[in-house]
Amino acid sequence: MRLEGKTAIVTGAGSGFGAEIARRFTREGAKVMAADLNGDAARAIAEETGGLAEAVDVSDTEAMKAMFDRALTDMGHVDILVNNAGMTHLPKPMTEVEEDEFDRLFRVNCKSVYLGARYLVPSMKERGQGAIVNIASTAGVSPRPNLSWYNASKGWMITATRAMAVELAPFGVRVNAVNPVAGETPLLKSFMGEDTPEVRAKFLSTIPLGRFSTPADIANATLYLSSDEASMVTGVCMEVDGGRCI
Repeated sequence: MRLEGKTAIVTGAGSGFGAEIARRFTREGAKVMAADLNGDAARAIAEETGGLAEAVDVSDTEAMKAMFDRALTDMGHVDILVNNAGMTHLPKPMTEVEEDEFDRLFRVNCKSVYLGARYLVPSMKERGQGAIVNIASTAGVSPRPNLSWYNASKGWMITATRAMAVELAPFGVRVNAVNPVAGETPLLKSFMGEDTPEVRAKFLSTIPLGRFSTPADIANATLYLSSDEASMVTGVCMEVDGGRCI
């Protein structure tokens, strides 16, 4: 029960890493708001975990403000924010990514972190405590070809994590990131372009431990960084990558 009595918001909680983070946090005692663009998926996770559900586009200012207002009203305060919602573009040369695709990518992967800070950090600062975990990627550390703008968005998240950590440390708010290697989630096929045994083998050949990450791997790391066990840890971007970035 490492999060007993804590409250949390997990974005992108309808599937993949986010769903498992919501489940794990609940098992550890937290009250979780599961937020997702897919409202039905968010409600399914909330029903499973006994938490709250919110249908939200994390790139939309008014929708995010409404979500945080509801969370603060219904839960009283928010101890933990996990910025997990994200997207990618299909593997292609950087010059072939359309402008609207680029804009959407940065709104979802980057602007959402800004909106979380804008609308939730003031209450954390007022209480003198809080933990934010951004789900970034090894793509921001060791980029893959033909995913240039996705790589760049995750590099942005890593820099934002460190900048936020330095600024918010005097107020008792910790900010960390988890950098997963490609995982067994709905986004995997998008990263690979196509899901075939040959493409999987090529991907796995770059991971020394020889497997993709799992939602449980990422939930475990996020749990640690969100818990009081990590009370002296801020500004860390933890690679959960089977050695991919060595």
